[in-house]
Amino acid sequence: MTTQILVVDDDVDLLGSLADFLGREGMAVSVLHEVRSLGEHIKRDPPDLIVLDQIMQGVNGLAALSTLRAAGNTVPVILTSGADDMDRIVGLEMGADDCIGKPFNPRELLARMRAVLRRQTQSASSAARKEHHVVGFGPFTLDLQLRTLNMENSRLTLSAGEFALLKVFVNHPMRTLTREHLLELLHGPEDDHTGRGIDVQVWRLRRILETNPSSPRFIQTVRSHGYVFVPDGARHSMQH
Repeated sequence: MTTQILVVDDDVDLLGSLADFLGREGMAVSVLHEVRSLGEHIKRDPPDLIVLDQIMQGVNGLAALSTLRAAGNTVPVILTSGADDMDRIVGLEMGADDCIGKPFNPRELLARMRAVLRRQTQSASSAARKEHHVVGFGPFTLDLQLRTLNMENSRLTLSAGEFALLKVFVNHPMRTLTREHLLELLHGPEDDHTGRGIDVQVWRLRRILETNPSSPRFIQTVRSHGYVFVPDGARHSMQH
């Protein structure tokens, strides 16, 4: 998909040369000579990134950026500004994703644009994973959003407590967790549950996950310490 770029600047010559350069780099470029119609343009044709001049006639770029962010719009913005460091600092504080001083090398601007777009993509990908995080181990698939556990094509039944404990384990793979730490992760530091209660919960979870609960592969006992979750089911060196 072609990256949509909006360049806002009152320097007509700069707009033309920058649009030509970015177009040769495979980007689709729209231009505005002033910022008054910025909001309307974004609604009509949302860009992937805006290159916005900080100092323009009438409403300046900083005011436009402030209005954009106040409206909840998170489109990436690179401010083009003077050489003054304070201008760039103010721009970043007001919500710019990056700033570059004028005059600038178009290739430096392009590199900064690609870096900002890359961060945006990574952030969106990370958010998507958090919203719908699926963890696989052995023959199992645990969906942390839907709170379901599947073994191959079969849905397994988990109580709320069993799901909570399994979630703690899959989020801390290959880490030895004491009974006290498990209780804290499950219930908070002020909880008054006993360590033996964890043993009962682990036993119940093993009955669901393990072919032989007496010789567990996934939730293994670490002698005198606690438990360790081993996603691949290999034997842990401290397992008892």
